[in-house]
Amino acid sequence: MRLNILKHAKRTGPRTHEGARASVIAPEQALRRSVLSCMLWEGEFYEDGVQIAGRIHELVPQVAPAQVAALAIEARERMKLRHAPLLLVREMARHATHRALVAQTLARVIQRADELSEFVAIYWAAGRQPLSAQVKKGLAAAFAKFDEYQLAKYDRAGVVRLRDVLFLSHARPVDGTQAALWKRLAANELATPDTWEVALSAAGRDSQGRRIDKREIWERLLADRKLGAMALLRNLRNMQKAGVELDLMREGLRAMKAERILPFRFVSAAKHAPGLEPELEKAMFKCLEGYGKLAGKTVLIVDCSGSMHGQISRKSELDRLSAAAALAMLLREISEEIAVYATAGDDGKRIHATMLVPPRRGFALRDLLAYEKTARAIGGGGIFLKQVIDYVGKQERGEADRIIVITDEQDCDLVNKPSSAHPFGRTNYLINVASFKNGIGYGEWTHIDGWSEAVVDYIVELERADGVSVA
Repeated sequence: MRLNILKHAKRTGPRTHEGARASVIAPEQALRRSVLSCMLWEGEFYEDGVQIAGRIHELVPQVAPAQVAALAIEARERMKLRHAPLLLVREMARHATHRALVAQTLARVIQRADELSEFVAIYWAAGRQPLSAQVKKGLAAAFAKFDEYQLAKYDRAGVVRLRDVLFLSHARPVDGTQAALWKRLAANELATPDTWEVALSAAGRDSQGRRIDKREIWERLLADRKLGAMALLRNLRNMQKAGVELDLMREGLRAMKAERILPFRFVSAAKHAPGLEPELEKAMFKCLEGYGKLAGKTVLIVDCSGSMHGQISRKSELDRLSAAAALAMLLREISEEIAVYATAGDDGKRIHATMLVPPRRGFALRDLLAYEKTARAIGGGGIFLKQVIDYVGKQERGEADRIIVITDEQDCDLVNKPSSAHPFGRTNYLINVASFKNGIGYGEWTHIDGWSEAVVDYIVELERADGVSVA
């Protein structure tokens, strides 16, 4: 009877895509959630990328200029997003209230040479028009960052070439060396860069007519340590297709320079090279050694619902559950003590299902969260935040230094408001790994958007400031 009353009641206020009451948030918060976890113009489970871009267009003039500028910088420098920061600056350029910050923000968020031409392409998306003075100033300042190698590497055919941006921005060289470089760019005479992409594109025959195949090129690149960590991880599948020996690939992974690479990169690489999982896992653990630690007990709840199986982007083979599992792998390593729960439920009965999973390390934890047996045990429904917090609170006797929920925030509970979920940790975080318009993780929660290592850095730094975390 209660559900029948709810069914016919007039629904007011924002709702998740599953119908639960969503939090009412300020424009600045709405802009953050739309930007920090989105792959711009890529479809998500419930929304397509055009909707997200349109929402950014609407929200920018509602948010203070300094806040928009800071968000663009954060998205580029901490969350490692490329297109969303450029769109934010483009939207800033539309409004007189925001234009004063365009030049300095644009110069800062452009960190790769191809972003110069990408920004102009975004600027002209609705039709070619003159660039504003602030845009020209920002592009000119950004242009001066790049040397010949960087310009040649990213000078690609497209709607806008780098030489076009050079002419449009009226950039002025600082000295004769830079003037000569830009003259070569304008004349399409830049030196060919020595990159792995160029080496592979040259596969065929050498000057003596000897055939050189891709296997030989990959092996030379591995032997000469010409591949950075990201290039190595992304190309394991291509190396296997070319017939590169596994031992050479293993040696490359062992010698790979430890960098702050998020575990999902290793998860993605392991999908295509399962025979290299031991080396990938060791490299991943090495990359995680530099993170700060979280003292005390962490209760981690991972949303394993159906919508979490949506792809991060149209071109990506990684879904949101894999990204959530990668964050869980990272949190497992930096937590002094941790309890990990997987949650979903039954959308028809609107009842949660939650289970404690062993806090195994690395790929073993990923496998538990994505395991078919786990999915059968907890169903494929959405998250039921109030129910899961009540359940976990009883299991943990209401004791935790922190609670971290990783979810896409699509609550399915039509009876219990998500805002009635009272987390029991000393600190409580909800990490959103999607960009959907309406969400639930506000109020008593510290809400964080994104899936990069920056979200974990944020928790560590916040607690260090409060004297909670340890080195």
